Order: sequence, then structure tokens, then C-alpha cells
Amino acid sequence: MTQQGVRWTADQVLALAPDAASRKAGSKLGAAGPWSEAGSSDEGTVWGLCKGSGSKPYQTVVDIADAAGPAYKCSCPSRKFPCKHALGLLLLWAADEAAVPPGQAPEWAAQWTAGRRERAEAEKAGAGSGAPSGSADPEAARRRAERRAERVSAGAVELEQRLVDLLRGGLATAEQAGYGLWEETAARMVDAQAQGLAGWVRELGAIPSTGPGWPVRLLEECALLHLLGRGWQRRDRLPAGLAATVRSRIGLPSSPDGPPLRDRWLVLAQYDTMDPRLTTRRIWLHGAVSHRTVLLLSYGAAGRAPELALPVGLSLEAEVSAYPGAGQPRVALGEQFSAPAPAATRPPGMTTAQAAARYGDALREDPWLESVPVTLDRVVPTPDGDSWQLADADGDAALPLTPAARSRPGLWRLVALSGGAPVRVFGECGHQGFTPLTAWPEGPGDVVALC
Repeated sequence: MTQQGVRWTADQVLALAPDAASRKAGSKLGAAGPWSEAGSSDEGTVWGLCKGSGSKPYQTVVDIADAAGPAYKCSCPSRKFPCKHALGLLLLWAADEAAVPPGQAPEWAAQWTAGRRERAEAEKAGAGSGAPSGSADPEAARRRAERRAERVSAGAVELEQRLVDLLRGGLATAEQAGYGLWEETAARMVDAQAQGLAGWVRELGAIPSTGPGWPVRLLEECALLHLLGRGWQRRDRLPAGLAATVRSRIGLPSSPDGPPLRDRWLVLAQYDTMDPRLTTRRIWLHGAVSHRTVLLLSYGAAGRAPELALPVGLSLEAEVSAYPGAGQPRVALGEQFSAPAPAATRPPGMTTAQAAARYGDALREDPWLESVPVTLDRVVPTPDGDSWQLADADGDAALPLTPAARSRPGLWRLVALSGGAPVRVFGECGHQGFTPLTAWPEGPGDVVALC
């Protein structure tokens, strides 16, 4: 828990978000624009009024001094904790002291804070006398989880019916209905606390009228969404790893639960993806002893770069803990035993055929997987009509580059590094092709970042 008076980083705030959709929505509210009468107290309370769609602003207050973790109260109708308003308020507090100055809490915030602290003291006293603590009641936690699962199940059934209606009416109706149909469906999934389904539905709404072949792409995405809904409804029959993957894809929050793995980790690649309010940093690491390739995610708000930065080509000795899910590469960075230092090691490589097979194997554990990390050995970037591919220097197979990779300057750095000779390339291999992220010349030479 952060000490009172010490402002958190955006990363620490975003780590509280229950799902990715909440991180994005909260980040959009992490600027001063929608807020008024914001303030903070030395006792660990942060409050503010956030302008919403109605005539009255939402009253948002956060108690950050609770030893058990921050607590939240907001007058908005969201069932998520913390809601996007609480996240946005904390992001504003973390980034701009002038926007959330010290002051006296308004009555509505002071009453809530005083009430919950009185209840906490009473529970603490009860625990000292042997009475059970309601906040730590496992039966209450089980009932909350069951209620949420019931809401998600109802949302999955409703989504299934909407997909059936779409297919019965024909995919052309999706183009005629416009985006409003999808947004309304996504809102229903949010109400069902299935944020992963809501995000997927919004992506479906962006497909119609996007060029030749959009009905095929829409049908493919509908099939994957149908599979995810059915996977949730039958999660009790799935292997434990696949069931955890389904829960993650649905949007249920999770924490690292794997045993810490200590290794010397080579930083393979680091790149950011951005929207107007959120920056997501992806850092790929490769273990020198475990030979595992794992992924770190870090977030920055309101145009700020994420705090975690590991330069490509360096290595560090550290522990990581895996998130639940079959074949999921994401980990959390734990204790670090050394500072990042230059490393001459390189990850072992494979052929393009082996890379495609690895992606196929990964799909058995996670059918919704976009790509897998692979290192290609002895490949040559070659033009392929209007496109590019990475061809095996010692065979007749090749992997096409993704459309995104073909539009990046990194492609020309890769071509220049190769000069027609084989190179080793690390990147992400998926159904759209291969995205190169890092490359090494075949002989001695430094690593080249391509993103």
C-alpha cells in the first residue's frame, strides 16, 4: 500500500482496473476537463465531481488510506469496482497535484469516509474478540462471484441470440443497421459484467463496409465470439487451463498465480500501442535457462509513457509470475536481482514452417489467440508482388508480413540489415502473417529494434 502523501504512478492506478475496458475508459477521464471541485486530504481521501451524460455530475470518492486496499464510492450506475470515474480521479490525482489540491472534503465525501472507517474499526474490534470479519468472509466472496457469473451467463445467452438473429437476417443487415446496433449490444454486455464480450462486439461493429471481403471477416469474428460464449456456458467441462483462458477473454479480472520463476531475462522487444488516452507497452523477454518467452504489459495514461522501460538487447536477473490461462505468455515482474546489462546472447531460432506450426498448436489452447512470439533463423526479407515476406534461406517456405509490418519504417531497417543475406528475426506470428520486432545479423553484430 502506498503511504499517505505519496502520489501513485499511473501504472499503480491502472493496476486496480477490473479489466482492459475499464483501463481505457478510466484513462479518458484522467484529465482535468470533466472534473470539478476535486481535492484530497492528508487522511488519505480523494474526491471530485465528474461531468456525465445527465444534468448532475457524478460524486466520486476514493479512500486510499485503508490498509486492506483502496475503497471506492461513486454515484454512477456502474457495477464495477473501481468504476471508470474512480480510476480517472486517481489518474488525475497521480498526474497533477494542482488539479487535485489539498483541502477540506465536502460533506458527502466526508460522511462516506467516516462511515466506512467506523465500520472498519468495529470489524477490527470484532475480530479481536473472536467474531468473524464480514470483509474477509469467504462465503460472502463466493456469493458475489456466483452473482457475477450468473450475470455473465445471462449476457452470453443474450449475445448468442443476437448472433443468431444476425445470421438469419443475413450479414448485409449489419451494414444497413449501422454501428448503433453493435453499441447497444455492447452496452448490454457491460451491464452483464462481461467486458471482454463488450469489447469484442464493438470490434464487430467496425467491420461492415471496410472494403472487399468484409462479410467473410465479420463471419469469422462472429464464429469466434460464438465459441467464446459457448466456452463460458460450458466452462465447468473444460480443462482448468482453457477455462481460465475463457474467463480472461470474457473480461473477468485475474492476478498472477504461478510460482515465481527466476531466470536471466533477455529483453527481446519493446513497443507501445496508443489510443488518445491510454498507452500500452508490450515487453517480450526470453529466459536464458528456462527458454520461455514471456510478456510484460505496462500502461501509461493521458499521453504519458508507461513507467516500465527495458531497453532491447539488455538482460536482467529477475523473478516473474505467470497469469492464469492455458499457454498464456503474460507475466508480472517480481523481484529484480540485477540491473539490466548488455548481453551477447540470442534466442534460438526456427524455420517459417515450424513457426506456423507453433501458432497452430497454440490455437488448441487458446482459439482466440492473435499471435505467438517466435524467433526465425536464417530468413531473408524478399518482395512478394506488392507485399513482403520472410523466406527460409535453406528451404522453399516463407511467411508473409502483416499489413501493419509492411507500413512501418522497421521493414526498411530489416531489409538494410539483411542486404540479401540471412538474418535472425524475433516477432509475432499469427493468422495475418508475421510482424518482425527485432533482428540480428547472421555474424557478429548488435541487435536492431524494428519497432
